[in-house]
Amino acid sequence: MDNLNLGRHISGQFNEDIEAIINHVMQMGGMIEQQLTDALTAVNDNDAELVKKVIATDHTINQYEVDIDDECTRIIAKRQPAAGDLRLIMSISKSVADLERIGDDAEKIAKVALESFSSNQQDLLLNLDHLGRNVLSMLQTTLDAFARMDVEAALITHKHDVKIDRAYEALLRQLMTYMMEDPRSIPQIMTVIWSARALERIGDRCQNICENIIYYVKGKIARHLSAEELNNL
Repeated sequence: MDNLNLGRHISGQFNEDIEAIINHVMQMGGMIEQQLTDALTAVNDNDAELVKKVIATDHTINQYEVDIDDECTRIIAKRQPAAGDLRLIMSISKSVADLERIGDDAEKIAKVALESFSSNQQDLLLNLDHLGRNVLSMLQTTLDAFARMDVEAALITHKHDVKIDRAYEALLRQLMTYMMEDPRSIPQIMTVIWSARALERIGDRCQNICENIIYYVKGKIARHLSAEELNNL
């Protein structure tokens, strides 16, 4: 944790408590990263057993959120942090909520593997996998930025969501066209659409976490800033 962008607090115990919480967040994040990887692999390999693993992991992730939230509440009650210290705890708490929702989204994606797709529908799954790999990369860079509270990395990753949105929209158009050409495929294609939507939402949640980093380091609420103001941070 030596690279963590934290000022040394007058209370050494406060720093230890914060670093312990961030370690727990990174453990949670690593588990979610693996969960999303497994979800994408399950879809690609049509692996029902791996789907079960993804679903089972979600219970552990939910418990992480509860435990970390309790730790944040305890620090607020015991240390009564102010200014930057309070911003940090709020940023952690909000980020953990987004991470938990990413776990929920990964579970939705994995369930595509339980559907049966014809051979001529495999291109749709390949395009879904391509979107998923881009989103996974964004999650990885988001977690790296969070581990260091690196505002520059957060700003770069924040902008990447535009590419995710464009890829999602392109895939959605392709899926809609496919359904119009073959109405019998609608049930399967709807499952892919919901999974693509879950991936797009993961991109949004990564963007939220990046905004939390910006809020802690700069004291600015990113969604209220123009693109120019973000570039000038």
